[in-house]
Amino acid sequence: MAAKLRKGDKVVVLAGKDKGQEGTISSVDPKAGKAVVDGVNMAIRHTRQTQTSQGGRLPKAQPIDLSNLALLDANGKATRVGFREEDGKKVRFAKTTGETV
Repeated sequence: MAAKLRKGDKVVVLAGKDKGQEGTISSVDPKAGKAVVDGVNMAIRHTRQTQTSQGGRLPKAQPIDLSNLALLDANGKATRVGFREEDGKKVRFAKTTGETV
């Protein structure tokens, strides 16, 4: 199945402790159905100091389920994603505005 949400998309969180927060997808794991969104679903990770990096308690974005994310359209509102063919290519479009993503 084609990916409705991809790396670099601006999304909004629909459910969970970070509901309403917006961010950009930094990575997607289609097999697990999860994505990492910058600044959303943060957790503290304790890291050991090495010669190259300072250790300590570092905040890290954790994966969030794709079903809890929605794409932001040109108006800044949450929208569903559809697919259509344009010039022989399959493209994604926002259902609210009809614009290609």
